[in-house]
Order: sequence, then structure tokens, then C-alpha cells
Amino acid sequence: MVASPQHSLHLVADEDSTKRRQILDGARKVFLDLGFDGASMGEIARAAGVSKGTLYVYFPDKYGLFEAIVEEEKIEQSRTAFNFDPARDVDTTLPEFGRAYIALLCRPGGGSAIRTVMAIAERMPEVGSRFYNHVIAHTVDRLATYLEARAKLGELVIDDYQLAAWQFMQMCQATLFQAFIFQAKPSPSPERIATVVDSATRVFFAAYRPKA
Repeated sequence: MVASPQHSLHLVADEDSTKRRQILDGARKVFLDLGFDGASMGEIARAAGVSKGTLYVYFPDKYGLFEAIVEEEKIEQSRTAFNFDPARDVDTTLPEFGRAYIALLCRPGGGSAIRTVMAIAERMPEVGSRFYNHVIAHTVDRLATYLEARAKLGELVIDDYQLAAWQFMQMCQATLFQAFIFQAKPSPSPERIATVVDSATRVFFAAYRPKA
């Protein structure tokens, strides 16, 4: 039986996606092991298990590879749908968001892109800036908008919504993110994340709940 043209296209697309994934995984490992300057297209091809010719079919140079890794992290984080419905109360929304945010931030294998960006941001500030704005600041902005909506309903008293959003997100990271990103500790357990986020929520409410 002869495969239809559409079926053949799907097979080619799947193979293309698998090969690209293979190359990006190899590149990430080389960037982390050797740094951006020490990495070469030949080394990346070896780590990915492809020929240099195949590598150049997908990416023109290591700058393009690095930017693809950053873009992949942006896409991965955008897949996590944090529920910032302004109609939801803060007692439900904040701890739920905090747990989902830290689970995403400290997921197994999830730190490699962040470590890579941190290592190269001085050399490629435009890449670092884009990662910051599209991944980190974007989430802060969404939380700040939610906090403003709840403050207008009298549930919170906040002067600077951006600052408050940053404070909550940083408190949720306490003892977890830095230990993970510097590989001092593995990904935290859901129980440990819940303990830290619940503590962060209590401190946040102590600062921003209306005083009786």
C-alpha cells in the first residue's frame, strides 16, 4: 500500500521535529559543559549524534542554536496556564499560582535553559533581555494586574502592584530556586514547595491585607 502524500508529509514533519529536538538537547549540554565561547558546531554535532551537514540544515550557527534554546524555554513556560481570573479570591489564587510557578521553575531539566541564558547574557544582552521580558517580567505583569483587581475590591491594600508581585514570587522561591539553579539540590518535592509557598502567602497577607 502506497502512503498518501499527506501521510508522508506528517512522517517528514515528525522526523524533522525529532531531529531538531535531538540537536537542541545536544547543544544545551555543550553550552552548559563548555560555555558559549568554548562550544563549537562540531562539538554540538557530536553531542547531538548528527553530522555537521545535518546540523547546518537546521541552524546556521551557534547563535541561532542558542536563541532557539531561549525560545523553547519561553514556549515551555507559556504552556503553564496560571489562573489569574480577577473574579477569583486571593486565598485560592495566590497559593495555587505559587505552587504551579515553582513547580515549573524548578522542574527536572528545566534549569538548563535558565543557566545557559545567565551564562551568556553579558555577551548577548539582547537575548538575556528578551528572555527576561517575555518569560519573567510577563508573569510579574500578569500577577500585578490580578493584585490590582483584587485591591480594587478591597481584598488587599497595595501601593505598588509590581513590587508586591515581585515580592510574592521571590518569597515563593526562597530556599528552593537558587539551590536548584546552582545544582546544590534536586528539584524540590511538591510537599516542600507547598510548605514554602504557604509561608510566603502568610507573609504576603500579613503585609497587604486590610488592617482590622
